[in-house]
Amino acid sequence: MSKLERLSQALHQILAGRILALESDLGELTLDVKAADYFEVARMLRDHSELGFEQLIDLAGVDYSGYCGRLQQPQRFAAVSHLLSVANNWRLRLRVYAEGDEFPLVHSLCEIWPAVSWFEREAFDMFGIMFEGHPDLRRILTDYGFVGHPFRKDFPVSGFMEMTYDKEQGRVVYQPVSIEPRENTPRIVREEAYGGGRG
Repeated sequence: MSKLERLSQALHQILAGRILALESDLGELTLDVKAADYFEVARMLRDHSELGFEQLIDLAGVDYSGYCGRLQQPQRFAAVSHLLSVANNWRLRLRVYAEGDEFPLVHSLCEIWPAVSWFEREAFDMFGIMFEGHPDLRRILTDYGFVGHPFRKDFPVSGFMEMTYDKEQGRVVYQPVSIEPRENTPRIVREEAYGGGRG
């Protein structure tokens, strides 16, 4: 039995009834859980001796807009964590879909893996995913006055606001974007013998 098969079997035994989906692809396992079970499943993944995921390597937000029809879950936003068990030498991707597209909300994992704090702040800042119970959920990459969440697929390419320095006021000011949206179609220039060799 391979390492992935052993991990998959252990997950089915330990998390019985809490698994929405468990997929194996390209030598990696992805575990999907409901938002209501997310925190408790994460605690079990860390604390159960057969699993032992003592490290959270990364957490990222995902916007599945336009892709939701291909998924079994209709929710648009997800938080995806990458976990590592040093003791058992295996990895796991843990995915939870946020309930509600207007106000995407999942539980924070800071209590379980404190290192996730900045990753959750980044997912909040870039995607607008709210992490309930986070001790300091505020923007980390954009400015405090920034409007919107730039990694959302419906965010305009030029943004909503622009920041400029006003010499008369002696400070930075915000104003609506003054760039006219336009479609740029690149011109393709090729040599006459392109793809056919050179003589």
